Amino acid sequence: MQNQHYVKKCPECGSINLFYNKDRGEIICKDCGLVIEDKMIDFSQEWREFEDDRNSAVKRAGAPMTYTQYDMGLGTEIGRKSDISKFSGRTKNKFFRLRKWQYRISTAIERNLKLALAELKRVSSYLKLPSSVEEEAARIYTQAVQRGLVRGRSMESVVAGSLYAACRRHEVPRTLDELSEASGIDKKEIGRTYRFITRELEIKILPSNPVDYVARFASSLKLSAETQSQAVEILNKAQKEELTSGRGPTGIAAAALYVSALMNGEKRTQREVADVAGVTEVTIRNRYKELLDKLNLEKEIKKIKKK
Repeated sequence: MQNQHYVKKCPECGSINLFYNKDRGEIICKDCGLVIEDKMIDFSQEWREFEDDRNSAVKRAGAPMTYTQYDMGLGTEIGRKSDISKFSGRTKNKFFRLRKWQYRISTAIERNLKLALAELKRVSSYLKLPSSVEEEAARIYTQAVQRGLVRGRSMESVVAGSLYAACRRHEVPRTLDELSEASGIDKKEIGRTYRFITRELEIKILPSNPVDYVARFASSLKLSAETQSQAVEILNKAQKEELTSGRGPTGIAAAALYVSALMNGEKRTQREVADVAGVTEVTIRNRYKELLDKLNLEKEIKKIKKK
């Protein structure tokens, strides 16, 4: 096999009759026998094969390790049913028995992980979370199980708490109300479990930025890009004035959108904004008044109303 990619001709005899030994990673001159290259790196693909008939010939490695599987994805699967069906008699029964014992999980931790990670995938899919967040949540839950933090708590609440912690770490805005709806667990219970897990596992999480919620809330309220941009400007001013400290990020983000919508003539009721943000109308009203008073936005809104 000639290989023009690495070497064009033999430096010893000038021959172009070269042989690329793929198994040994060498390029050899067929005329004089000189080993031109050795210890070559194989840059071909590892596990991405889509044709079943080529898998056994080309595939040299399994899928990467992942916390989203109870065995970290390192378990060996004993044949597929379609493969086993080719056998007959005792051999077939033997393989079916091996498969049955393979799926019997031995330790309590593995049994817990198998059930919990299936629930974690379900909630993650419902909330449309990226795979990076799902992987982080699975890692947090696995650590919680190994440290014995699940005892005395429901599996679902620890799963929800782990997902919320992962969302916060990856700055993916999801509210406790959304997690409560997806998991069926009370949001106060999720909050308590989240605080307990992060404290015990020493997970450092920065406070949520209200700006992260603006795009989602604006999309749900069908507000324009101008309104969304102005809401971000209002929040940046509010942060400089320290109006956001000590206040819920969803409430102040929703209030900034409400103010921005009024300033751009896109009127939305406080009830509509509160429902999207998962807060009460009282919270919207209080944050709205604070923004008007501290940022002197009342005059601008009055001008718009007069128009």
